[in-house]
Amino acid sequence: MFAKGQTVIQYMEQLAPKHVAMENDKIGLQLGSLQKEITGVLVALDVNEAVVDEAISLGANLIVAHHAIIFRPLANLQSDTPMGKVYEKLIKNDIAVYISHTNLDVTDGGMNDWMAEVLDVQDVSPLEDIHTDKLYKLVVFVPKEHHQRVLDAILNAGAGWIGNYSHCSFNIEGYGTFVPREGTDPYLGTQGKMEKVEEIRIETIVPQSARNKVIQAMLKSHPYEEVAYDLYGMDLKGRTLGLGRVGKLKEPVSLESFVQRVKDKFDVPAVRVVGDLHTQIKKVAVLGGSGGRYWKHALFRGADVLVTGDVDYHTAQDAHMAGMTIIDPGHNAEKIMKPRVASWLTEKLQGDKYETKVHASAIDTEPFTFL
Repeated sequence: MFAKGQTVIQYMEQLAPKHVAMENDKIGLQLGSLQKEITGVLVALDVNEAVVDEAISLGANLIVAHHAIIFRPLANLQSDTPMGKVYEKLIKNDIAVYISHTNLDVTDGGMNDWMAEVLDVQDVSPLEDIHTDKLYKLVVFVPKEHHQRVLDAILNAGAGWIGNYSHCSFNIEGYGTFVPREGTDPYLGTQGKMEKVEEIRIETIVPQSARNKVIQAMLKSHPYEEVAYDLYGMDLKGRTLGLGRVGKLKEPVSLESFVQRVKDKFDVPAVRVVGDLHTQIKKVAVLGGSGGRYWKHALFRGADVLVTGDVDYHTAQDAHMAGMTIIDPGHNAEKIMKPRVASWLTEKLQGDKYETKVHASAIDTEPFTFL
């Protein structure tokens, strides 16, 4: 059995929820339909004609990419232009394209965490905070004999986190009353008769990012036809997500040595460097994509070096005069997302016994040649 398109995207959005993306970012379904069975998924950094041909050869009818194929409003859709040919080929072969961009950058366990991980940067935190998970208080009333089942379901779905403590809840015994009316099919009781049932009131914390999953788990595990529950918005702040990461190396290394690590780990033939190669590097900031404008954030956070792509000349000049060291491995360094996203989706699909295959694109979309 193949997974439906919406199912695949639900898995993708567990990794990179859409609501954490930066404002006006071009994410989500950009072309095609998800209302179909997905025979194969191709995970790519960019979508060009070679990537589309790869999808066709692999039998993939969904491409999950990091960079948008429609970034600016289209004035027309001419099939004799380079991108027009790409759109035409996608449409003719019924291949949908879904984009996960800054939401994949920002999320825990996403692009910037992967970049920090491969460079052995530890104890990381966001370089710039952009999103704080809203918290809710969930209260649900459960018959006593089903208490543990419902409690386990909602906590395992992501409720109950307070800082680094998980499975936090408060439980109070009491009595619930109700009268099943005509047309009901009550789990307990008889139509038209007042029932008094031993119940337990469960209270726990639910972050916005897990709210839908927790509610669905609660409803699925609860025995009642109509579940009595409340969901309150709270003023308390949940976890903070942000762009980039900053953290420390186990041991200081020279900038020259760290440059070689960047080249090796990101599989790039060359990098651009701002700073003295003898500088000792202990604290590192990383930011996938075009992050040159964040050099002041890195400097403020005490980073010895910022690793990011697409740094322009004047930004490099400003950073150099301020004493900020930069390593620019190019935008294409983000290709590290391909095997990791493919592995995530494969694990989810196989876990639910779907036959849909996931492939990491083998196409090199680096537009530059290094001589």
